[in-house]
Amino acid sequence: METQIRLLLADDHAVVRSGLRLLLEAQPDMVIIGEVENGEDAISRTAELKPDVVLMDIEMPGMNGIEATRRIKRESPQTAVLALTMYEDDQYFFEMLQAGAAGYVPKRAAPDELASAIRAVSRGDVFLYPSLAGRLVQDYLVRRDVEANEPTPDDLTPREQE
Repeated sequence: METQIRLLLADDHAVVRSGLRLLLEAQPDMVIIGEVENGEDAISRTAELKPDVVLMDIEMPGMNGIEATRRIKRESPQTAVLALTMYEDDQYFFEMLQAGAAGYVPKRAAPDELASAIRAVSRGDVFLYPSLAGRLVQDYLVRRDVEANEPTPDDLTPREQE
């Protein structure tokens, strides 16, 4: 039998955690090793349990999932964080990626998509839900175009360079 992916669930809703447990423990290659309901506990339990993947909600009481992800990646860089959230707006998406999340999945995703995302980030890959991946590409293209239109030092006169 192949090694199981060890998961820590971080979500402030007990019903969501319970549903995730049922769904994910039905996967032969996954095991839930812990559950937490806030960011502070996610950090301490990650240090203690050393999960392969933390499924991280963004909005939780106390410390949110963005700050918890930032701290987990600093203190336990070998642990992958996968954002699992109802928020699909650009702000949270980009903040979670900047904090070190290896993936971002909306809670409306199909169960098999979530399982695929967990497997991907546990291997060290990045997983972005298709509709969100398009936003990342758009952001990159806009930034590239802006940078391409900025003058380089060689294009400036000596006075402008001053």
